[in-house]
Amino acid sequence: MTINESQIIKALATVEDPDLKKDLVTLNMIKDIKIEGPTVAFKVVLTTPACPLKELIKNNCIEAIHQLVDSELEVIPEMTHDVTSAQAKTPLLPEVKNIIAVASGKGGVGKSTVSANLAVALARTGAKVGLLDADIYGPSAPTMFNCEHEQPEMEKEGEKTWILPIEQYGVKVMSIGFLTPADSPLIWRGPMATSAIKQFLGDTKWGALDYLVVDLPPGTSDIHLSLIQNVAVTGAVVVTTPQKVAIVDAQKGLSMFQQPQINVPILGLIENMAYFTPKELPENKYYIFGKDGGKHMAERFKVPFLGQIPLVQEIRESGDSGYPAVMKDSITSEAFDVLAQNVAQQVAMRNANLDKTERVIITK
Repeated sequence: MTINESQIIKALATVEDPDLKKDLVTLNMIKDIKIEGPTVAFKVVLTTPACPLKELIKNNCIEAIHQLVDSELEVIPEMTHDVTSAQAKTPLLPEVKNIIAVASGKGGVGKSTVSANLAVALARTGAKVGLLDADIYGPSAPTMFNCEHEQPEMEKEGEKTWILPIEQYGVKVMSIGFLTPADSPLIWRGPMATSAIKQFLGDTKWGALDYLVVDLPPGTSDIHLSLIQNVAVTGAVVVTTPQKVAIVDAQKGLSMFQQPQINVPILGLIENMAYFTPKELPENKYYIFGKDGGKHMAERFKVPFLGQIPLVQEIRESGDSGYPAVMKDSITSEAFDVLAQNVAQQVAMRNANLDKTERVIITK
């Protein structure tokens, strides 16, 4: 039996992307079909390297060709990726495809820990990732990435002087903590802090990135407004812990992005410190701060629930040592890997289904 390309395309047109609800051919995800005797090879271009459904899509492609073309064919799908973007071009960060704002209603919920591990987890999938530590008054990225004593280099390009981010664990990192003494408080008024954020956005040589994770300070502040006014934010992730006092503040953080004059899409909510699991009893869960508070909040506000991160000693140790927990083989790393997959999945769905993100213009 002679096999031609049109038969392969027709078969693959029956395979649907489970998230985008369209077939792979319509989505232009099938590339470079090659037929050599009984072997069919082609590329499947996913919308993110962190796609949690990668193996399902691959198996569905093989099955479709076996059922609709020839069951004896050797089918070799090469799973590759091209991260999508739905951002309007802005003068700042023109090569960054997606900007993910990580926010919380209050301090102490582990937002910076989540941001650091999310960035590293995305980078481990093969994505190009940056992390901007936008918490000017309490920068923690230098400690969490074990580069407290590093200082960014400068690069002259014509009349422009660039700040080169510190690269660690596959992530490009920028923080005010690299530029100020670690033991000295930063006593700045709001305009000075927002000016620093604009400089980190416009004067840092981020290069081409699939995802820039922005670790925002707690609450709602000038820094949040400065971010959304200067760049087009793909979406926001809100971090909370299960107890009521954190949930109440997280609602305020979530509502800020949903205000009509801001209207930044909510990618989802993360419940950190969801339960305590002792190292010697990994199957046990103790709900110290209450159970499923973040999950119930996500259901109430009709936003995606991105996952639960356990409260374990290893996370604290990893933050102190500057070696992110996601890089260790444990239940914690599994939780952060799932989180990264879910965030990337929501970004891809947001880019496929919603209008382009624009910078926010606030006149009052």
